[in-house]
Amino acid sequence: MNSYAVFLRGVNVGGVTIRMAELKDALKSRPFSAVKTLLASGNVVLSSELSPAGVKKEFEACLREAFGYDAWVVVLAADRVSELVAACPYPADDKTTHTYLTLGSDADVLAELYEAGSAADGAELTMLGPEALAWLAPAGGTLDSPFSKLSSKPKYKASTTTRNLRTMVKVRDAAAPA
Repeated sequence: MNSYAVFLRGVNVGGVTIRMAELKDALKSRPFSAVKTLLASGNVVLSSELSPAGVKKEFEACLREAFGYDAWVVVLAADRVSELVAACPYPADDKTTHTYLTLGSDADVLAELYEAGSAADGAELTMLGPEALAWLAPAGGTLDSPFSKLSSKPKYKASTTTRNLRTMVKVRDAAAPA
């Protein structure tokens, strides 16, 4: 049995509202076990015999069928979440900056986003691997930061999602073996 973290894109923003208890109920009909939801922003840890691609396919199909929207998720092995958190070179949030990880299900798209972001004025980015990059934003100005504006473009919608480093730590801890 493999342990995974699943990160939903665009949940509980922009008119797509999913209660985590309802999500957990919907997932019962899928080949997942030990399902835990975290926070209201679409973070799930679970176990499955499926590959990451199989989890992605089943999870997205469940979201489309149960909640009726174009769903996209990024699936990472639980141990990979731990490695990404450890590899992040930026500090936990402080009074001046916030640290984010943008996760991707398509390595080529994430690499393109990294290249474009590296060229943006004032962007501080670090590629953590083919599925994640870390970046800093000014406290209180995340949505106005050049990289946030770039990463929110429609062409990245189907394959990326962003989480604060604090959220990634909570997901890592929830996915750790008991």
